[in-house]
Amino acid sequence: MENKLTDCDHRHNPKLKGLRMTRQRCAVYQVLMAHRDHPTAGEVYDRAKHSMPTISLATVYNCLEALVQHGAVRQVNFERESSRYCPNLTEHGHFHDEKSGTIIDVPLKKGIHLSDLLELPAGAQIDNLEITLRGKIIHQPSLTTHP
Repeated sequence: MENKLTDCDHRHNPKLKGLRMTRQRCAVYQVLMAHRDHPTAGEVYDRAKHSMPTISLATVYNCLEALVQHGAVRQVNFERESSRYCPNLTEHGHFHDEKSGTIIDVPLKKGIHLSDLLELPAGAQIDNLEITLRGKIIHQPSLTTHP
């Protein structure tokens, strides 16, 4: 993880350039960067209170909205569930493990772009594309390595 002082400094983090980083926005952004587990606003609030006990839930929502509007994080929606927040700005999909509720970033194989998978009408421009895979992780491979 980056140094806490540089996490919110646009000189070290170009994603934040042009966004006024208040102490509250910085605290919320640091929560998102620390775990990268796609938390809800309520989960961000619970975590942010550890470093900033006076922060309110409304402030967390406002900070998240500002970060999303600025393009520093993504808002991820799964049907009727609460919005979740993803600091990974690279082109990727999400795997939603319906058994555990876990959301996992799914990177694209090298050389593949999401827009390459679709046949768009002539002249169409993609502004936003989200791919969500739903299922269950049946078997997790062992983390032991074999010679």
